[in-house]
Amino acid sequence: MLHLLNLLAAIALLVWGTHIVRTGMLRVFGENLRTVLAKSFSNRGSALLAGLGVTSLVQSSTATCLILASFAGKGLVATGAALAVMLGADVGTATMAVVYSFDLSWLSPLLIFVGVVMFTTSQDSTVGRVGRVLIGLGLITLALQLIVGATRPLTESPAVRALLVALPNEVLLDILVGATLTVFAYSSLAIVLLTATLATSGMVPTAVALGLVLGANIGSAVLALLATSNAAPQARRLPLGNLVFKTSGALIAIPLLPWTHSWLQQWVGEVHQQVVVFHLVFNIALAALFISFTGMVGRLAERWLPEVDRNLGDRPRHLDPVALATPSLAISCAAREALHQADVVETMLRGMLDVIRKNDLDLAERLRSKDDTVDELYSAIKFYMTQISREALSEREGRRWGDVLSFTINMEQVGDIIERVLQDVEDKKIRKNRSFSDAGMGEICHLHERLLANLRLSMSVFLDGHVRDAQKLLEEKARFRDLEREYAANHIARLQDNTAQSIETSSLHLDLISELKRINSHLCSIAYPILESAGALSATRLRKSHLAGMDE
Repeated sequence: MLHLLNLLAAIALLVWGTHIVRTGMLRVFGENLRTVLAKSFSNRGSALLAGLGVTSLVQSSTATCLILASFAGKGLVATGAALAVMLGADVGTATMAVVYSFDLSWLSPLLIFVGVVMFTTSQDSTVGRVGRVLIGLGLITLALQLIVGATRPLTESPAVRALLVALPNEVLLDILVGATLTVFAYSSLAIVLLTATLATSGMVPTAVALGLVLGANIGSAVLALLATSNAAPQARRLPLGNLVFKTSGALIAIPLLPWTHSWLQQWVGEVHQQVVVFHLVFNIALAALFISFTGMVGRLAERWLPEVDRNLGDRPRHLDPVALATPSLAISCAAREALHQADVVETMLRGMLDVIRKNDLDLAERLRSKDDTVDELYSAIKFYMTQISREALSEREGRRWGDVLSFTINMEQVGDIIERVLQDVEDKKIRKNRSFSDAGMGEICHLHERLLANLRLSMSVFLDGHVRDAQKLLEEKARFRDLEREYAANHIARLQDNTAQSIETSSLHLDLISELKRINSHLCSIAYPILESAGALSATRLRKSHLAGMDE
């Protein structure tokens, strides 16, 4: 029982090590990986090489598939071109299996030691993130050694040997088991390495191991298909096409397995090497055989999964669940949805003035209902953001994560204020058939005009992050505050002059310009994270001269 527990722990360590390497590489190269993939679609050769290189870094063809599926879902890449990248990605993960098959017992303690030193001394820098990757690589090599040690006592057990002999030599069953294990482990690389180790120890016959490797390849395609099951049809086409390639390749390989086994025994000495070499040869053959058919399979996938023309209205439209596997891409999706939320808020803000001018109750009701949309978008963005793996974010991406969340919170609060203003206008002006004085209405229109300009500026600051625009937005906060005070004083003067309209709408008028100032404050607060990250904010906004005067 203890030996079985040690084996399970070693397998868990292997899966965890591949996870650490994958997230670490995404944190170090996240944006660059996306750029490399995006620029690789010019021809099939460059696409295949890009897939090989990127997957060698992230240690997961599934992660590469999810990145590409997100691109395809947004119409940035054709399915055929993405399939060419995936053929290279599968070769990349097979290449890493060969690398890990060598005796790296001396390398494991070195990688872990150097990685821990780099990570602890510079945790939030690039050096620390590279150290994290080294730790993951060290854990992978250590896990392989532990698997060998844990399986040796099990193979010497008479009961285990009798069970292995009794197992049916059914390749389809082996493929099914290999695919299932890959889906549960979320890593075909880990399952191939595990299979090679078990075959070396004698727990699994080599012929069975080859079937398990075929299953691991199919399982990685099934895994991507399951991960995109809730995505748009455009995003599901790539995993479907990849599954077609993997399944077709496995069907071609099944009748050739006996010959392949004999060839491996003749030319490759160690059993461990036989398994990983078969994995590499299978994926190279797959790439060579199907690289010319990527366009055709891509068109078939488009026919099987046609685009559904859905009018989403104001519902969430950019929160792609497939992109969650690539945190930097997921943040971009959340940012786009936040701008969508801001567009709804702008619609509410623009219509608010028409309600005030024209006493339009129907318009007021429609605009107030849009606050429910703003709240729904806020909840959807917030939930989506919590699903993004923070550990895979670089320092800059971590700040962007906070900026997106801060922006959407401010937009939600602005929507609430507009709804409250519209309700007050209905209750205190429209239903009581009152109107503002010409001077008062002119002031409200002026504040509203500046507010719309500041909303557009805040969206620009959020989108581009320009420090100059952020400073301009913050300056608008002071100007708007001065205008609010000036117009409040003007209103008091009109009261003193016994202006009838001003007397009737006094409470509403003062509340309205105060609420407009509050909206402006939320818009201007979007500049703070930008200025803070640029070092353009002082530690306190209190003037030293004022404090000195208080001490005297």
